[in-house]
Amino acid sequence: MKDLHNLLQKITTVTTNIETNYPELYRTLDENPMTIATSNHPHVDKMAMQEYLESLKDMLESYIKEENIKNNK
Repeated sequence: MKDLHNLLQKITTVTTNIETNYPELYRTLDENPMTIATSNHPHVDKMAMQEYLESLKDMLESYIKEENIKNNK
């Protein structure tokens, strides 16, 4: 249970970073397929939360790279 709590804290940290520093990206989070439940009562376990955390990190990293490329042109 402690592992799941740690994952939730990390997800909150990344999400808050996105919301605060990249609001244009934050608006797209609710469009991310990882945030859409596939059933009325989805089973959320440690693996699902880890995958979601990684998807958030990947999304942020890709966004920053794209912005850097745009700004360097």
